Amino acid sequence: MQGIADYEFVRPLGESNYGTNYLAKAPARLGVAAAEVVVKVIAGPTSDDAFRRATRELKHFSVADSDRLVAVYDAGRHGGAFYYAMEFLPLGSLESPHGDFDTSSRVAAVRDAALAAHALHERGIAHRDIKPANILLAEDGGRLADLGLSQLLSPGMVTTGLGQIGLEFTDPAIMLGAQASRASDIWSLGASLHFAITGKGVYGDLKGTEPLLLVRSILASQPTLSDELPPLARELISSCLDADVTARPRTAAEVAERASGLVSELGSAV
Repeated sequence: MQGIADYEFVRPLGESNYGTNYLAKAPARLGVAAAEVVVKVIAGPTSDDAFRRATRELKHFSVADSDRLVAVYDAGRHGGAFYYAMEFLPLGSLESPHGDFDTSSRVAAVRDAALAAHALHERGIAHRDIKPANILLAEDGGRLADLGLSQLLSPGMVTTGLGQIGLEFTDPAIMLGAQASRASDIWSLGASLHFAITGKGVYGDLKGTEPLLLVRSILASQPTLSDELPPLARELISSCLDADVTARPRTAAEVAERASGLVSELGSAV
């Protein structure tokens, strides 16, 4: 694909949930200072209803009161395909960083993702897909990207509809049919924080990529925290992953506040 609408693609950036990301030249009509943006093109045709649901939620995403959310500039359909354009951050993600980042910097990125998630929650939106690949790195911390639109584009799709979603960073309750919520996003923040500190998921090395088999494996397991975790990190992550949602931090803002303490602790230990 060379482009979509008036976006000229520079190069593909890889597959992600339900679509492909491309680096593209920013059309002048966007009025942004950046020369390049990321354009996500959703796989397959999008119905009128799904398009309305997705654009409505992207609008809420774009006006949520947080500078820790990746900026969304545009959304539309071209030839039946749904696309949206967002800010390009060249330092990569927590999953695939472009450069060396110390533990304190990685934790700061998760802290900022928690602040962004809280802003969404305050607007009544659950992100639904918080994971290291969607926590982007910036010079001043991190940004939360790629709102999980799969449930809007295909309502009612729970297990088989997860597709390429980061299953090991998804609250197991979602796999059992629960609705996404503050609590489920907080679970994902805890699992992402574990990865930021240890480089490992809370289920160890999951084998295979077929979603239903991964779901079965995860539901038959319990999250296990690494012995590498500092005590404060272990306490925070354990509370985020608690099966009893009432025992989890009440808000993502609380997760961010406690993660800030970790950033300070890790920074002073260097």
